Amino acid sequence: MGQKVNPVGLRVGINRTWDSRWYSGKNEYGSLLHEDIKIREELMKQLKQAAVSKIIIERPHKKCRVTIHSARPGVVIGKKGADIEKLRKRVAE
Repeated sequence: MGQKVNPVGLRVGINRTWDSRWYSGKNEYGSLLHEDIKIREELMKQLKQAAVSKIIIERPHKKCRVTIHSARPGVVIGKKGADIEKLRKRVAE
């Protein structure tokens, strides 16, 4: 009888990397994880038309860097970068 293995966990380190790249202590881990989930949900809700394939969240030293991989970057950025500024404000909340 076969064993069920998570396909993402199997491939991490071989041909795929983690979607969140940060480390924290016990006290902050839960709150940062909830923030990551909220950021991903908000971005996926706002960017339905952009065909987003991956969202990578990195947290170096009290900052948050979000990288969005999209098939349609023009939809994400908008005209003259107007939409990207709106997204930054929503994520900052």
